[in-house]
Amino acid sequence: MDGRGARPHTIYTNMDWNSRRITAIIENALNEDRATSDATSYACIDPNQRASATIIAKQECILAGLGCVARILDVYAERMAGIATTTRKFVDAVEGTRVRILDTRKTAPGLRLIDKHAVRCGGGQNHRLDLSDGVLIKGNHIALAGGIIPALERAIRNRRGRQPIEIEVRSLEELQQALESGAEAILLDNVSIETVRKAVEICSRQPRRIPLECAGGINLENVRSYAETGVDFISVGALTQSATAVDISLRVTPA
Repeated sequence: MDGRGARPHTIYTNMDWNSRRITAIIENALNEDRATSDATSYACIDPNQRASATIIAKQECILAGLGCVARILDVYAERMAGIATTTRKFVDAVEGTRVRILDTRKTAPGLRLIDKHAVRCGGGQNHRLDLSDGVLIKGNHIALAGGIIPALERAIRNRRGRQPIEIEVRSLEELQQALESGAEAILLDNVSIETVRKAVEICSRQPRRIPLECAGGINLENVRSYAETGVDFISVGALTQSATAVDISLRVTPA
């Protein structure tokens, strides 16, 4: 083909490195290589060590993708720093109480390890990593099993190894039923601060220790009040579900 009448090729000289599509590609690449779990760096390098870097071309080349270098570092920091910063706000808000702030499974698809690592960096703790990582009986399980009692009976009979059994309750009546049926941990979902306080009192009278977790409708404005009830854990989906990325820029200086 001699090119006469042929459509010209489109040449993309300006790439939007901040686009959602590019960001997703970079995030997936970092996750695939488990960039936040570099065993060698962890083993050999002080976490407070700072360094500069120089990119060297070892042969003649057409330089492409330079903007991606800064974006990789931005993405690596933004997702994690935003989550860690949000987590720290919750941790600071409950300082002096016994409660521990937990994340949930509401993480970005494919980035759960990174998101949960960021929660730990912010002073929080991790809940289940995935669905196989513990027994947590929630409303749908209870409905399908036929109620709290049959759900707990089946769970106790079918659990794998020594997995603790936690069950969601939404009232003090359901709490009492769960305790009488062998629940080993309780999740109080979307209940008032006063209900949480009463639940703590009830569980304190049990012959065995029953960890209490509360969740649902908890934010920075009310988390302190929930913590002061004496509950053991507060799980907050907002840590990873809706954390705002922090504003970070990259400045390169000669080594």
